[in-house]
Amino acid sequence: MLSSRRLRILLVGEESAALQVLRAMAGANNQIVAIMTSLDASRDLSLAAAADRLGYLVWPASLVKDSAFAQEVNSAEIDMIINVHSRHIIHEHVLFAPAIGAFNMHPGPLPRYAGLNTVSWAIYRGDSNYGVTIHWMARRIDAGDIAYQSTFQIDESDTPVSLTHKCVSAGVPLIVKLLDAASRGRDAIPRVQQDLSAREYFGKKAPERGWLSWTQSAREIVNFVRACDYSPYQSPWGHPKSMWEGREIAIVRAARTHVRCDQVPGTVGRCDESGSFIATADEWVLVSHLAIDGNRIKPQAVMKPGKQLQQCEPAALKPEKGLAAAAAQ
Repeated sequence: MLSSRRLRILLVGEESAALQVLRAMAGANNQIVAIMTSLDASRDLSLAAAADRLGYLVWPASLVKDSAFAQEVNSAEIDMIINVHSRHIIHEHVLFAPAIGAFNMHPGPLPRYAGLNTVSWAIYRGDSNYGVTIHWMARRIDAGDIAYQSTFQIDESDTPVSLTHKCVSAGVPLIVKLLDAASRGRDAIPRVQQDLSAREYFGKKAPERGWLSWTQSAREIVNFVRACDYSPYQSPWGHPKSMWEGREIAIVRAARTHVRCDQVPGTVGRCDESGSFIATADEWVLVSHLAIDGNRIKPQAVMKPGKQLQQCEPAALKPEKGLAAAAAQ
């Protein structure tokens, strides 16, 4: 049986995900040399505050972008870098400075969901299953060998926030498993090469340039709205857009009714205290919250039955780089 040894670790991360990893790591027989996180007062300081309370050194996360920081990693005799929801791309010299390696907890099943806002993309696409991946970090983003992966179900009520929570809940035990393997030696950590022919890389842009098409099915429309719902946080995609009487509006909250309709898509039906019913390609959708000029309003306050939400004119939109090109990153 292999004997275990105490590891020297740098934790690089943000938000409650990194905080949960810190709490899990703090109970293990390893040395957390420092916590690297955002120190800007406008950022969420929960990780930095928790690190201070626990007596850990706190370093600016932005240092990982500097090639010279690799020397600091060497000098501190770091065994592993654990990256959890960090906002910075780690310089390749820093990646390869730890004795064992650098590892990322990616909130998505690789190789299919690499890149940004992948929880939103999975909801937008109507997927029923998702996952979290612990992978060796490499020069190419989210392309390193997989150490551990866990999958779980996407519920119809899931938003990007709740799906991210599922990723963290499943990912933290995998980090503990990773550290246990690493304590027995580098070769004890699994390395499964990704099938990069199945890779999709997602950038910052929202699908359809953020515009709703009422000619889609109710399921597709509600999934798009749900994929943008980061409440109570700001959505990186904003909210899906439509046009109402010449003004751009945002659809903040919508739900399926499962009631068939035969009206022209985009037609406003009944309006009551629950919201406004809008015709889609197959059924009525209940829109319960709108935003106009950034202000939240009830749709029934402005919409009238029989009127129509206008479709966005494709000719008015600029061409967008497709996913196939993005996947080459």
